[in-house]
Amino acid sequence: MSDAARGPAMRHVKCASVPEPDAATWSNCLVIGEDIVMSGMTAHPATRQQTLDTYRQTLVVLRKIADLVSAAGGTPDSITKLVIYLTDIAHKDEVGRARRDFFGEQGPYPCSTLVEVSALVFPELTVEIDAYARLGVDLRQAVRVTV
Repeated sequence: MSDAARGPAMRHVKCASVPEPDAATWSNCLVIGEDIVMSGMTAHPATRQQTLDTYRQTLVVLRKIADLVSAAGGTPDSITKLVIYLTDIAHKDEVGRARRDFFGEQGPYPCSTLVEVSALVFPELTVEIDAYARLGVDLRQAVRVTV
């Protein structure tokens, strides 16, 4: 079978700063061709060690995402899409502030979906983020088009 018939190359990426438990039934990060896909990330276990508000949880999560993207061969500017789950939509401004602090004030920013959910896996968690990135992409080089 030719490489083209098998489909894009696939890698399971791991990094020390985002441990993947041996008994996990998921993968934190897969690279499929040039696409980087990640499982939902939370601030756990940091939230078990200290009380973190939604702003701080969001920053912890964004750092974990950036670490996985870097381990996959990209940069934070390779992140193209975020799906953000909040347990209280009233905290959306904290998430927005964390995004600006993490990605910078200028933008462009990754595409994003923000939804409220009734609960996350642990009661102290207030935010979970799914992320998508693409190798070879630099969001800062995006050409702005206005029609």
